[in-house]
Amino acid sequence: MTTTYKTRIEVPENEKWNLEDLYSDLSKWEEDLQAIEKMAEEQKKFDGEIKDGKKLYQYLKQGEELSYKFNHVFAYAMLKVDEDTRETSSQSLLDRAKSLSVKVSSATSFFMPFLLSLDEETLKGYIEEEEGLKYFEEDLFESFRYKAHVLSKEQEEIISQLGEALSSPSNTFGMINNADIKFGEVTDENGEKVELTRGMYSKLIEDEDREKRKEAYKAYYKPYVQLKNSIASTLSAAIKNNVTISKLRKYPSALEKALFGDNVPKEVYENLIQATKDNIASLHQYSKIRKEKLQLEELRQYDMNVPLVSGVKPEISYEQAYETMLKALAPLGEDYVEILREFRDSRYIDVRETPGKRSGAYNLGVYGVHPYILLNHRDNLDSLFTLAHECGHGVHSKLSSQHQPQITARYSIFVAEVASTVNEVLLINYLLKNEQDEKVRKHLLNHFIDQFRGTFFTQVMFAEFEKLTHEKAENNQPLNVEVFNETYETLFKEYYGDELVLDEEVKYGWSRIPHFYRPFYVYKYATGFASAIHIATNILDGDEETLTSYLEFLKSGSSDYPLELLKKTGVDLTTPEPIANSLKKFAELVEEFSKL
Repeated sequence: MTTTYKTRIEVPENEKWNLEDLYSDLSKWEEDLQAIEKMAEEQKKFDGEIKDGKKLYQYLKQGEELSYKFNHVFAYAMLKVDEDTRETSSQSLLDRAKSLSVKVSSATSFFMPFLLSLDEETLKGYIEEEEGLKYFEEDLFESFRYKAHVLSKEQEEIISQLGEALSSPSNTFGMINNADIKFGEVTDENGEKVELTRGMYSKLIEDEDREKRKEAYKAYYKPYVQLKNSIASTLSAAIKNNVTISKLRKYPSALEKALFGDNVPKEVYENLIQATKDNIASLHQYSKIRKEKLQLEELRQYDMNVPLVSGVKPEISYEQAYETMLKALAPLGEDYVEILREFRDSRYIDVRETPGKRSGAYNLGVYGVHPYILLNHRDNLDSLFTLAHECGHGVHSKLSSQHQPQITARYSIFVAEVASTVNEVLLINYLLKNEQDEKVRKHLLNHFIDQFRGTFFTQVMFAEFEKLTHEKAENNQPLNVEVFNETYETLFKEYYGDELVLDEEVKYGWSRIPHFYRPFYVYKYATGFASAIHIATNILDGDEETLTSYLEFLKSGSSDYPLELLKKTGVDLTTPEPIANSLKKFAELVEEFSKL
């Protein structure tokens, strides 16, 4: 039975992350905050003064030192808030860090317009006269790609000062979703009404009792439906802000602005959606299998998560989950496994769900310290997969930090999901290979199909929702509850097929997705999944070349464009093959499951 904790104090120390690795006490955090303020003032003084290589190097060197300190200050404040989003003292730290971010951004906003005012020959001359600039050379010339999208010095300063206001919709939704939302009531095992929590929901939506699933589903959506207008207002503002900035910066569209940094052609995004729709039949087939296996007259959304193999709900303690993960990831080598042991033994991970804690899971790499991983572990199969997923991100962060200088240590989100999903594919393979019980094997196969559905198809559907809503904003069409509902419901029908009868709540699905406040992010889950299927399959087939190139990939940070880094592992996302192969794999899994 999953252990539940009423307060964070009750959680064992070894299951809480150790923030002292960042700051041993708050006074040291304050010292760094003050130091960054001074450094920002120093940076501002370079405005109009950079006339040779030496000055340029001084500015960039100091800027990197500032960035190093600021990342530590911001990470500490963010991690403290996420321990308990209701804690006002932690919120105050994060507010101060965010205000400081605006000051830093404002103080350095002159630099990009200055840099792009130089011609290439002048910049080359600066680099020749100051040896230290060789370290920054690639980064400086990468900035020239942005020349058409950087505004005047005055305009850049205005945008940087608007930083906090522009992030306000996202922050507002975060507070609504994490701190303020109160779910409806459900009936507990004693027949008494209790308030639903996210942890309870994730279990109840998989319950074999259909009435319990329905009750949990209705209770979960209740606050989102009640707050539909407020949430629609925040999402509409976030989309319009993004579209406005994209226009100001002269990008053809908000989508192309989002893809520009990774140097990804928009065709990769569009092909992903098109290839998925061209091969949607297997997902529709899976909906039909669900309806038949559950012996339902009508298949509803609250029937989509219950395991189709009844009587198999393995309880997996955190300790068991960790040991299973270590064995499953052994094909990646002993060095990889040793890093994972360090994550657990040195308290990089915050394990348990507690009141007020940020929902979900993530990895935060902090250069010069180590990764921090947030979980809300619930002692079930999903939690085992989440652990492996986030540890994939964590090892990627650690290896990139160890093998790259600060300037190229942070990897692109585009490649991030590859590292996490390779782990998941290796895990399911290990579980299927080592499970003798036929019933459990069927359950695992069902679980992998559902993982595939969530990580691939659902994310592509979300990606299309983002594309359509941004295009509406770009064409000056209204964005409100009705528009969001209609767009989301139409897509849901298209992706999941006619077998599904839609409850009233389905169309409000958009209102509960935090990723929509980080536009054009979710498609990377799908491209990452497709890439991971290819890499993991080759590694499991004993392909030493793929294993070697993959471990090198994990050490590469952002030393090349994401598509180029992936090509070195044998994955070319500019071609349809990786997506088509993934969808073929899904169709095979559905076919295999239907025969069992």
